[in-house]
Amino acid sequence: MLNRIILLFSIIVCFFITGCSTSHKIQVAPVEIKPIHITIDVNVKVDRALDNFFGDLDNAADKIKE
Repeated sequence: MLNRIILLFSIIVCFFITGCSTSHKIQVAPVEIKPIHITIDVNVKVDRALDNFFGDLDNAADKIKE
């Protein structure tokens, strides 16, 4: 009778021991880095208009100095 109790107890202990062990597998994919393309639209018309405006002021200032 004692042998059966010891056998049953050892089986129960084995189940608890194997139940507590866990294993996890994690797969990490390689990180892919891609270039970033940025498009900047510059309004050249406004730039030229400002140059013309300030150019006219500069010409007027030169005439006043003379």
